[in-house]
Amino acid sequence: MDARLDLFADPTAGKALKRLVSAGRVIKDSPLPAATQELVALRVSQINGCAVCIDMHGKEAAAAGETPVRLHLVAAWREATVFTGAERAALELAEQGTRVADAAGGVGDEVWARAAEHYDGEQLAALTVLISFMNMVNRLNVITRQPAGGYEVGQFH
Repeated sequence: MDARLDLFADPTAGKALKRLVSAGRVIKDSPLPAATQELVALRVSQINGCAVCIDMHGKEAAAAGETPVRLHLVAAWREATVFTGAERAALELAEQGTRVADAAGGVGDEVWARAAEHYDGEQLAALTVLISFMNMVNRLNVITRQPAGGYEVGQFH
């Protein structure tokens, strides 16, 4: 499969992507645990069918020490026993934040409250920005049909 656009070669898209990569670094440097960041990025990307982001975040998580079992079970996290309460709350928030159109009323108060039990204000802000960021990047990649499989760990660091 070939991409519809070479996003980094296009002058406008390239400028925007440079800023997006910078925004991604801000999220990475936040106090939200790195493992949670990768699990959430992976789950949002699975929901949106963004193969290039699934490739990227699966490889980054594995390189950071995430186990294959946990990576394979992200898609079925509700039935899995390998995630902490905090990770489950983050994944639930990520799902509702991604499926806004499917959930009348958006993210429920109960879901937000469960996340707030595990994360402080700065972490919740980072989690919210991460979920929004991943949804935007997923859509950009899906619309332009960016191919997956060639990502190398640390490629955008």
